[in-house]
Amino acid sequence: MTVEPSAFVQRLPIGERIPLPEGGIPFAEIFPYEGDIRIKELEPPVLPEPPREGEDGGPCRGCEDGGAPVLWSDEHWKVRGFAEPEGVPAQVMLLPREHADLADLPAARAAELGGMLQRVERAVMALGGIARVHVNRWGDGGSHFHVWFIARPAGMLQLRGTCLPLWGDVLPKVPAAEWAQTNRRIALALAEEGGTAHYSVG
Repeated sequence: MTVEPSAFVQRLPIGERIPLPEGGIPFAEIFPYEGDIRIKELEPPVLPEPPREGEDGGPCRGCEDGGAPVLWSDEHWKVRGFAEPEGVPAQVMLLPREHADLADLPAARAAELGGMLQRVERAVMALGGIARVHVNRWGDGGSHFHVWFIARPAGMLQLRGTCLPLWGDVLPKVPAAEWAQTNRRIALALAEEGGTAHYSVG
């Protein structure tokens, strides 16, 4: 377990004010904020890092779903939605049913992953009005492997790229009934290729 900062971390200007890079993302059209902004000062590293959710025997929302609606599942995979609407047309998450992270994903699941990524993207694109589905894996919060699928609405070029999750925080939320219907449509589209759709609206 790492207890000393790496050479990279040791070179960082911790505790110093970092200038905005000329021409960097804050100056790009995809950045959702304007006005006087500045980069936060870097805090000292925390080593060893604290365990993530689901590590060291702690509770795991990836296993328990933590109140998030499971839209679809089969023997090995599940797709979760978000109960509360977001500021993007659709957002779902793909997880293995078994507790594992990417590095220790069983070989059979790893072999299926590419096809599952394609399958979930197809289900989101089938909603219509979607230009791209951003596929993201961060993994800093939970140790249960999970991949985010975030839909970018067609025509909204300002929402391209890495800032889409930031836009999702500030754009008006999708109406609740529409969000529930979107989750249902994604569940049914996934079930067309096998597995079970679980999510429905009255």
